[in-house]
Amino acid sequence: MSSSTQKSVLVVCLGNICRSPMGQAVLTHVAKERGIDIHVESAGTAGYHVGDEPDERTVATCQRHGVKINSLAQQVERSHFKRFDYILASDRSNLSTLERVKPADSTATVCLFSNWSDGLPIQDPYYGGMDGFEKCFTQCEKYSNALLDHITSSGEGSKSAL
Repeated sequence: MSSSTQKSVLVVCLGNICRSPMGQAVLTHVAKERGIDIHVESAGTAGYHVGDEPDERTVATCQRHGVKINSLAQQVERSHFKRFDYILASDRSNLSTLERVKPADSTATVCLFSNWSDGLPIQDPYYGGMDGFEKCFTQCEKYSNALLDHITSSGEGSKSAL
């Protein structure tokens, strides 16, 4: 059972098969390692892959680092803007799309995943080689720690009872 102060995060990329499911898996993994109770999902701004599993290279990269990954692609919905505390875009193009579709009554903080770190986009590794997936993993790990540092330093997060 999660605490009433449990934060919720939606990690977003274009198709929800590379960057965002990796971000979801890494953030979940890092939070668990740090004992932070957080709910994480991922979605795409486009519906190209709804219902699909993550790209096999995303899965292989996570497995190589000992990170469990298990998600099915979904598209961002209006309800997400009230259901999640944070909606984190992988790059400026997806951030722009999120800002354009964000309802006026949104309660979510919508920003780049890297907002609490270097502010850099996570490049889409889909059309490249495995090195792009490794770079994506490294960024997701860095940005996950930065977000969790922000949540814990601002008193927003809760420690899980492990």
